[in-house]
Amino acid sequence: MLDCFTRPDSRRDCTGISRRGLLQVGSLALGGLSLPQLLAASATADGTPSYLHDRSVVLLFLSGGPSHIEFFDPKMTAPSEIRSITGEVQTKISGITFGGTFPRLAELTDRISVVRSYGTKNTGHTYAKAAGGDNPMNATMSAMYSRVAGANDVQTGLPKNILVKPETIQNGLTLGNNFESGALPTLTQAGSLGKPFSAFDSSGGSDLKDNMELRLPKLRLGDRRDLLEQLDRIRFSADRNGTFERAGRYQQQAFDIITRGISEAFDIRKENPETIARYDTTGIFKGPDLQRYFDMRRATNLLGHQLLLARRLCEAGCGFVTVSDCGWDMHANNNSPKGMAGMWPMGQQVDHAVSAFIQDCHDRGLSEKILLIVTGEMGRSPRLNGNGGRDHYGELTPLLFSGGGLNMGQVIGRSDGTASRPEGDGYQPRHLVGTVMNSLFDTGVMRLDRTVPGEILRIINSGNTIPALHS
Repeated sequence: MLDCFTRPDSRRDCTGISRRGLLQVGSLALGGLSLPQLLAASATADGTPSYLHDRSVVLLFLSGGPSHIEFFDPKMTAPSEIRSITGEVQTKISGITFGGTFPRLAELTDRISVVRSYGTKNTGHTYAKAAGGDNPMNATMSAMYSRVAGANDVQTGLPKNILVKPETIQNGLTLGNNFESGALPTLTQAGSLGKPFSAFDSSGGSDLKDNMELRLPKLRLGDRRDLLEQLDRIRFSADRNGTFERAGRYQQQAFDIITRGISEAFDIRKENPETIARYDTTGIFKGPDLQRYFDMRRATNLLGHQLLLARRLCEAGCGFVTVSDCGWDMHANNNSPKGMAGMWPMGQQVDHAVSAFIQDCHDRGLSEKILLIVTGEMGRSPRLNGNGGRDHYGELTPLLFSGGGLNMGQVIGRSDGTASRPEGDGYQPRHLVGTVMNSLFDTGVMRLDRTVPGEILRIINSGNTIPALHS
């Protein structure tokens, strides 16, 4: 039997409804989207989701628990056991001060937004909760991004989800008994989404670029790759738990990095020397006056170069870069100097590195395309302990945004008089995750893509955002 649309009167189907009417009905059922629009909603010609904004995220995670008081809420009118041990500096916003180690950021308040009513509700070194919003998938937002956007940039092959540790800049680091690095895998964990969507660990120090350079003729490499692919097919057919599948994804990422010549993105030596110098924080922990800081065995002075690398990776096609800076566990016990003395060099390093990043993005016209977030897994107790330090505290946590198309130049929310609780409604990691996801994706179109896991859609559609950041 001939299809009704192949007959001479094919302007109507077998029920007498015209083609145009059928499409109109379908358009109404799909919320006003025509069939061609619907088909275009899931992916562009190169396979990239069409709802993916031309935007990247750099998450600077201060591992250990940075103090919200010494960062952006110094409370200098509070009793001495509460107020900032580093004093305060006036910002460009009338009546707003930051902790005393952040003079450069204080001069950039028109390009940043700080949330004073944010808390992770977390009192331990549990990075996944702060970086993922405690969702049922147990996945961090970088993994959620990778699951939706794809594991690799379709043009360059660069992984779209990358972790930048101090070891990425300098190999051979020995950070002592570093429980923060022990918790580090949870910072980018993929949970039930699967390990292929966790971050590509770019550590390897100065040897990294050398190890990623192609040293064989491409034809010979192709022959060897064909052989490996044949062996992999045999392995995959016998694999029952997905181990080889995960290994294959990482192999492909490494192969793309080598063969497509994108290893240069990992080499900050390609930058202008003046730019490298502008980011450089390696001198902050040095000098005879800083001998008392030498027990900060979890900290490094490489944050500036880590953020420079993060900017390079975003320019090369990475969509989510997580930068880890350890050493923020400030009990003032055997883990860190007495009296929180480490706050001075570490705060100065963050001030220097983050302000350099913000200015660099501004100068390059990247402020709208790169969203910088600075936070940690928790804050610090409002009252100093017996050693002059601050203990674990989840009610308030430092949170800074810069760029990414969000509203800048504001301080959102406030804490009570002792920096113990938010005044009014506060924000939590689920609001952070929702804000980031809505910055990265056109969520209205994304809802039509049935390949997106339902849990991710529920997180995005929950309405949990920080409204003041959105136009």
